[in-house]
Amino acid sequence: MTERKNGLTYADSGVDIDAGNRLVDLIKPMVRATARAGADAEIGGFGGLFDLKAAGFKDPVLIAATDGVGTKVKIAIETRLHDGIGIDLVAMSVNDLVVQGAEPLFFLDYFACGKLDPEATAAIIAGVAEGCRESGCALIGGETAEMPGLYKDGDYDLAGFAVGAAERGTLLPRPDIAIGDAVIGLASSGVHSNGFSLVRKIVEQSRVSFEAPAPFSPVMTLGGALLAPTKLYVKSCLRAIRETGAVKGLAHITGGGFTDNIPRVLPKHMGVGIDLARLPVLPVFKWLAEAGGIAELELLRTFNCGIGMIAIVKADAVDRVTEVFTESGETVALLGEVIHAAGEHRVVYNGHLDLSQ
Repeated sequence: MTERKNGLTYADSGVDIDAGNRLVDLIKPMVRATARAGADAEIGGFGGLFDLKAAGFKDPVLIAATDGVGTKVKIAIETRLHDGIGIDLVAMSVNDLVVQGAEPLFFLDYFACGKLDPEATAAIIAGVAEGCRESGCALIGGETAEMPGLYKDGDYDLAGFAVGAAERGTLLPRPDIAIGDAVIGLASSGVHSNGFSLVRKIVEQSRVSFEAPAPFSPVMTLGGALLAPTKLYVKSCLRAIRETGAVKGLAHITGGGFTDNIPRVLPKHMGVGIDLARLPVLPVFKWLAEAGGIAELELLRTFNCGIGMIAIVKADAVDRVTEVFTESGETVALLGEVIHAAGEHRVVYNGHLDLSQ
């Protein structure tokens, strides 16, 4: 074949295929470490395979979820602290799966950037693999897209896709949620992956740099503290569901906070009464509320405030469910109960958050 004079290459346009191949080599051992029954977690083909029968399912219903981590990536980019953002990515999807009573089976990621940095990207994928291992799902594939002109050098975004399964008839929420059922909360690890556009606005106004000690935790930098990965609730919730038979519903507290997320798992004529004095507000939220002048109801509709997962539980089984969650490493708070709710206000708050620092 005759070569054209001054012919352009893909690399001349800003896309480095060799860098992409290097990334695949770097992440293959991480991906293999996520193997589980039903998947060998090997990458390199055109698609990932999963064998439901090998995973032990007899009559499964599949459940899928997808999410990203929002503008939290901007803080990771600015601080160059990429290690935990992959855990966030996995958590946002698999926590949504377990809310429906599903066991996460496999995960795929999509990573887009302006110029591929194999080492930095490998650090992100290492977090994805860690999140998959911790939640028991296999990382069976993904896509890396280098798109100069769409993203600036150093910028990136990522999305995740998870599929889980539950045996038919075991899905949550259960139809027997009733007035008087208990509402318990599982502590969060921090801001998780919601509300970061507001977080960044507050940081900008406060004029505290991400490299400075966090006002609410001086042993960490502000950037490092805000980047604490989203907590993975999969194993503890699955254990509580299976061992107690008393968990009727779960609500992942993401964007919309308590106000919008809890009603999603309740029958239309029911709501919850929450005693805000029982809610263990984390120091980061106290600082955000003070530095941003955020009203209490706005705080409750934007952030998790210290509770990342809500469980609706049989009233006479609270002690047993709490015991199982605690044994699984969760910090548990009894927050209230299911109530009758006729109007649009289905989350009724009693008292006030303890925002004293």
